[in-house]
Amino acid sequence: MKICILGAGKMGTWLTDALCLQHDVAIYDPDIEKLKFVFNTQRLTEKEQIKEFNPEVLINAVNLKHTIKAFEEVMPYLSDTCILSDIASVKTGFKEFYEKSGRRFVSTHPMFGPTFANLKELQQHHAIIIKESDHLGKAFFKDFYSSLGLNIHEYSFDEHDKTIAYSLSIPFASSLVFGASMRHQKAPGTTFNKHMKIAKGLLSEDDYLLSEILFNPYTYEQVESIRFQLKHLLELIKEKDSEGMKKFLAGVRKNLNDPSVQ
Repeated sequence: MKICILGAGKMGTWLTDALCLQHDVAIYDPDIEKLKFVFNTQRLTEKEQIKEFNPEVLINAVNLKHTIKAFEEVMPYLSDTCILSDIASVKTGFKEFYEKSGRRFVSTHPMFGPTFANLKELQQHHAIIIKESDHLGKAFFKDFYSSLGLNIHEYSFDEHDKTIAYSLSIPFASSLVFGASMRHQKAPGTTFNKHMKIAKGLLSEDDYLLSEILFNPYTYEQVESIRFQLKHLLELIKEKDSEGMKKFLAGVRKNLNDPSVQ
């Protein structure tokens, strides 16, 4: 299959590496410096070159802030049969965009970052494919993600954003608050060091990626829940309420042992 990738950032260049041995792949980025270390892939710096390449699938790997704009800029250079594809971590507005474009599309979300995950061992990671996507596009990405060992889930656009707000916003917000509370002092302790490792791993991600997740329209409700529970915990600590703390911890254990919580 002929595949063109928009954007030579971390995800864009990773996609070229993952796809170029089985497909005819090109990557477009107007900044030629970003294309220096791309191999087995055609390097495109002009939109007219996209038209000449004539892709069957266009995967948009530009950050969320510019994803729809990037689509709009290159669509005049695509054939009517080219399938549009995005890998955005938040899908707000994409359903409306695709419906307005009238084009076939496949929307997915590989739920890992190139700087945080071991790309050679992705069996513990997940990918989401949007239900409303084109049948052929879904089949392509199911095969691709399956070949990487990813766990695949199907959600609607709205279900995706609600799920991401829960599964990513809560640990992201918790890790950010943990990191923001650090002081310049040594803190020996296994639990502390585990939290520190997670926080540093999170902060190694691109700022745009973190912002995309946290600006999800469903994130506020999740972070508000954290604030409510933290306020309750603070009250228990302030009052040294042993019975209240016992009930609180029992509730937490019940939540964590619930088989529906994974």
